Amino acid sequence: QVQLVESGGGLVQAGDSLRLSCAASGLTFSSYTMGWFRQAPGKEREFVAAVSRNGGDTNYADSVKGRFTISRDNAKNTMYLQVSTLKPDDTAVYFCAARFGDDARIQPYTWPRWGQGTQVTVAS
Repeated sequence: QVQLVESGGGLVQAGDSLRLSCAASGLTFSSYTMGWFRQAPGKEREFVAAVSRNGGDTNYADSVKGRFTISRDNAKNTMYLQVSTLKPDDTAVYFCAARFGDDARIQPYTWPRWGQGTQVTVAS
């Protein structure tokens, strides 16, 4: 059974940093493209970042480029999102997602595996 478990969220001040983690089990982690998405209250879930199976290629939403860094450790079956210079607009539930293979699509409906999410709240 595939499980994705996010951690690392919390309440922070604007300008602070966090590191989110996504621990995966029940799958051959290195066979999956991994991604981060977020959903703010009253808004649709949106793409944040994705990392290729070997970690060599990354893709970011324009809104987070230069502030967020996605990475993965295939030996630990874990993906990370280093979030820096946080803004109140970054407040959302952050979800990790997994998709088998090298598909580069970013639409949420194209990702079949999801975690339960971790809340990030940025106070101004």
